[in-house]
Amino acid sequence: MISRRKQNLKNGRPVVRVKLKGINSIKKRLADGSRVTYWYAWKGGPRIRDPRTPEGQVDYYEACATRVSGRLGVLETLIDGYLDSADFAQRAPRTKKDYRLKCKLIVERFGDMPLAALSARGARGEFMRWHDELAKSSPRQADYAWSVLSLVLSWALIRGQIERNPCERVRRVYRSGRAAIIWTDEDEAAFLTAASPELQLAFMLAVWTGQRQGDLLQLPWSAYDGERIRLRQSKTKARVVVPAGRPLRDMLDATVRRSPLVLVNSGGRPWTADGFHSSWRKACLRAGIAGKTFHDLRGTAVTRLALAGATESEIAVVTGHTLSFTKSMLDAYTERNPQLGENAIRKLESRT
Repeated sequence: MISRRKQNLKNGRPVVRVKLKGINSIKKRLADGSRVTYWYAWKGGPRIRDPRTPEGQVDYYEACATRVSGRLGVLETLIDGYLDSADFAQRAPRTKKDYRLKCKLIVERFGDMPLAALSARGARGEFMRWHDELAKSSPRQADYAWSVLSLVLSWALIRGQIERNPCERVRRVYRSGRAAIIWTDEDEAAFLTAASPELQLAFMLAVWTGQRQGDLLQLPWSAYDGERIRLRQSKTKARVVVPAGRPLRDMLDATVRRSPLVLVNSGGRPWTADGFHSSWRKACLRAGIAGKTFHDLRGTAVTRLALAGATESEIAVVTGHTLSFTKSMLDAYTERNPQLGENAIRKLESRT
C-alpha cells in the first residue's frame, strides 16, 4: 500500500509522504475567502486528519479496520468487500464490468442502509419496490440488478457478516423471447453477402460452434489444429472440443493469419467488444436483418444441431453446457419448431 516515503517539514512538523488507497479529498472556500481541504478515508467514508501526517495515517488505518470488521454497518461495506473478493476476481472481464455498474446502482439507492435492516420484516418489500421502479424502463436490467444484489448478500451471509438474505430468491419480470429468434438460411445468405470477410468468419465460427462472442473474440489460432477447435469457456470454465464442420474448416484454412487471434478487424488488430458490436450492427443493417443479434447464433447452432438429429448429449459436448441445461435449452429453442414436425412425418413415411 505504501509506495514510498519522504519527509519534509510543514509548520515545523514532519510530513510523511505515503500512498493510501481510496483517500478522498474535498476542497472548500470558507466565508473569509480562504480555502481548506477536508480529507475522508474513502468516498462517503469518515472524515480524517491530513493523511500526510502521522495523525492522519492513524485515522485512516483505524477507519479501514472498522470497515473490514463490519462495524461500519452499512450495505456499501458489503459491496466493497465483494468487489475486492476472490469470487469477483474470478469473473470474466465483461461480467466484472457489468457487476460494477449494477453495484454502483445499488449503492446509489441503498449504500447507507444499515446491515441490521436486512433482517427487518419489510426489507424484501423495499428491495422489490426498487426492482419494480427499474423494471418500468428495463425489465431485463432490473432482474440483472436484483441478481447482483442477491449474489452480494449471499456472499456476505456465508461469511457471517449478515444474518439474512432478503433477496435470496430472484424475482424476475423479464421473460426472454429470444428462443424463438433463430437465424434462417435466408438471413445467413443475406448477411454473408453484406458482411466483410472478417465478420463472415465470425458468423461461421458462431453458427458452427455455438460459442459465446467473448470466447470467440479471444480464440487463438493455436486452438485450431486443422480438424478441431479446443477452448476453455470464460464464463463456465468448461473445456470444449468442437469438430470443425467442413464449411467452417474451409474458411479457416483459407484465412490469412494476421494475428495470434483468429478474429481480427479489417486492420488486422484484435476486436474490442464495442468495436465488434458496432461493426456487426452495421453489417446487419446493410443485410436488412433486424431484431437478431450475434448471441442468437448460439441458439441457432443448438436448433440446427437438433434438427440434424443430434442428441442432447452430443449438443452438450459442442456447447459446453451440462446435460440438464442443454435439455432446457432444447425445450426452449425447438418448442413448436415446424421443421421438427416435418422431420417427424418424413421419418414416419420412411417407416411405413
